[in-house]
Amino acid sequence: MQELSLNQQVRLAIHQVLAENFSWQGSSDSLVINQTKPEFEGDFTLVLFGLAKTLGSSPDQIGQSVGASLLKKQPALFSAFQVVKGFLNLSIPDKKWIEDFTRTSQNKTSVDTPRPRQRVLVEYSSPNTNKPLHLGHLRNIFLGWSISAILKKMGQSVVKSCVVNDRGIHICKSMIAWQRFGKGATPTTTGMKGDHFVGHYYVLFNDAYKKEVDALVAEGMTKERAEQEAPILKATQEMLLRWEQGDAATRELWKIMNDWVYEGFDQTYQRVGADFDKIYYESETYLLGKTFVEEGLTSGVFFRKPDGSVWIDLTDDGLDEKLVLRKDGTSVYITQDLGLAQQKYDEFAYDQSIYVIADEQNYHMKVLKLILRKLGKPYAEGILHLSYGMVELPTGRMKSREGTVVDADDITQEMVEVARKKTEELGKVQDFTHQELKELYETLALGALKFYLLRVDPKKKMVFNPEESIDFQGFTGPFIQYTHARIRSILRKAGEPLAIPINASLLPKEKELLVLLAQYPAHLHQSAQEQNPSVLANYTYTLAKSFNGFYAEHSVMQAESEEKRYLRTKICQEIAATISEAMALLGIRVPERM
Repeated sequence: MQELSLNQQVRLAIHQVLAENFSWQGSSDSLVINQTKPEFEGDFTLVLFGLAKTLGSSPDQIGQSVGASLLKKQPALFSAFQVVKGFLNLSIPDKKWIEDFTRTSQNKTSVDTPRPRQRVLVEYSSPNTNKPLHLGHLRNIFLGWSISAILKKMGQSVVKSCVVNDRGIHICKSMIAWQRFGKGATPTTTGMKGDHFVGHYYVLFNDAYKKEVDALVAEGMTKERAEQEAPILKATQEMLLRWEQGDAATRELWKIMNDWVYEGFDQTYQRVGADFDKIYYESETYLLGKTFVEEGLTSGVFFRKPDGSVWIDLTDDGLDEKLVLRKDGTSVYITQDLGLAQQKYDEFAYDQSIYVIADEQNYHMKVLKLILRKLGKPYAEGILHLSYGMVELPTGRMKSREGTVVDADDITQEMVEVARKKTEELGKVQDFTHQELKELYETLALGALKFYLLRVDPKKKMVFNPEESIDFQGFTGPFIQYTHARIRSILRKAGEPLAIPINASLLPKEKELLVLLAQYPAHLHQSAQEQNPSVLANYTYTLAKSFNGFYAEHSVMQAESEEKRYLRTKICQEIAATISEAMALLGIRVPERM
């Protein structure tokens, strides 16, 4: 039987005392127990306000009763208590912290997992095939990959999926531009990466379109009509119609250009460490939802307007009427998503289906879940939207049509150059081979990029600053990577110490590290529950920062006693292992030396 962690022991002890002293019947999980704030004495804090309402006693009375009982019944677990304005602060003796640390470091077990085990589908990336992946995609990809890794660590069965938007007017724009301006060029003949090549023609389309609109306006046409009558747009619309009709030549060009893009995508995914278990293509799924229309009409969930279009009325739910089928019988995005949600469920019987999609689609995702619920689908409640804010640059928002988007490949390469420059400034890699330096720069660059994009709560918009993201002394991935390399260097010098009993008291910085290490499972669990990798990123930074504060004051190799040397060496081992695992769950590698 697995031993209880120190956190679990504290929670269980408080629960037992509440049941004995106040006949409390609540669950231990419902207790609000936090880390004690630094300005107060103690290690764990029980919030008393909620209990006061339930038990009919004042917070101070409950706190005094519980604190005194805990010290009397379990003196080995609790050494002191203090009641402060509705909070019970509890102190744990050093010996107990050392026992807990020794036990957990010697018996590596997986993090406690929620029950029952669930099947979770995580959809992320979802690019269009008319342009390369960009900086915004990277935040999406890193969020999706990381939350998948965290959920898997927590014992869930995870399927990583991607939906490729490979059809529609956007890809026809690139195709038309290539026909008009490409002169037979290919990624091979131009030396361009496939997705960049096709994206170049998407920009050329918009340049040509703007010129044609301006010319029509100059001839006296209104801008609104000119935007509809521009010849290149008309040609694109005709191409889309031919694609819909299955025209062989159009489909062949579409396949060739999409293949160029896929080859480019694959190179980017491989470089940034992204992968998928299942890829869906819109060209194969866009008709799926039409069966839902007949089902919804029959059940009365949908209604047909006089022009033949089909709608759902969501006004009673605080939304509005939503189109689900155009009057010409063609699908809209919500129809496609309804069908794909069903196909995913048929294939994987998921308990949860997490969509990593920008907050611009908050309304769309509300509508999707609400329609599925009204149609009585068993998986409706499992539809979850991991909504995230857009990424902007110090110069402002990126715009695809104007060609101002920062390509994922370009920003990654820029980060490699920044990593090289910063590392050379430190001047500590003279003994590295050329290949080792190349790998180090790539590791630091991607670590900086991923950590900077993941350290912010997904719900918040953010500004990406390449130089700031790779500061070796800041709230960055490279700072944590450097800390790991520093610890590994210490451990190589220390070797594996002989195990000896630890009876010494803890210095404040030593205890701080033991407390932080004990909190790792709770932060991991919170990241999974909230679908928020920033919780884990912030914890890992705090751990690295605390270690550096400790190491600035205390030596490991020259510790004041063998007992202390052994304790500090074991602390170093645990911190290195925890940093390595936590960063891996964020998709970040940590170097052994720098």
